[in-house]
Amino acid sequence: MAEKDTVREKIVEAAKKRFSHFGYAKTTMAEVAADCDMSPGNLYRFFPGKLDIAEAIATEDYLKHLEHMRKLAMAPGKNAGQRLRDMLFEELRRTYHKLEKDPRALDMARTISQERPQFANWMLEKEREILVELMNEAERRGEFTIADKTFTAEMVQSATMKFRYPQLWSRLTLPKLERELDGVLGLLVHGLCPHLSAEVRAATHAAA
Repeated sequence: MAEKDTVREKIVEAAKKRFSHFGYAKTTMAEVAADCDMSPGNLYRFFPGKLDIAEAIATEDYLKHLEHMRKLAMAPGKNAGQRLRDMLFEELRRTYHKLEKDPRALDMARTISQERPQFANWMLEKEREILVELMNEAERRGEFTIADKTFTAEMVQSATMKFRYPQLWSRLTLPKLERELDGVLGLLVHGLCPHLSAEVRAATHAAA
């Protein structure tokens, strides 16, 4: 690993600890630099600002999450509706527990979503790719066929946006959010009825 990458990792790890303990808003670049035994000027050579460090932290975490989501999307022994359900519920539970466990993470998530909308767009784009992979796999298995998979993936995201980092949108408890997501998922699956066999719909409902 290049020395520059090693230093960047050191900075990211130091910032994680600072953000988690003191909060994103109350952490300064000078404090992160001190934790890394470097000058603020040297720190700025690696990250132009605090928000860039926050984005690096979020990116690292999200790339790991995407790999897990892809495994759920391609899981053998489950129909497309079940795999979609697994993905949506994993997203809800992961983000809900993350923000409940570390309330200070909510501050950073809110700041990134407001100040770096392009980052949120990147996350959504990567998730759409996985949803399209799920639909391609369903087509390969002979479960259903959808002509415009990218549009369908976008509409699935639109319908389930509330369940991504739910504390950004509401203060509902996890059981209530799961109940709502289950209802929305039912509508989504039934919306695909022209393409789904009765057997696939029944299996998805049974998995719930």
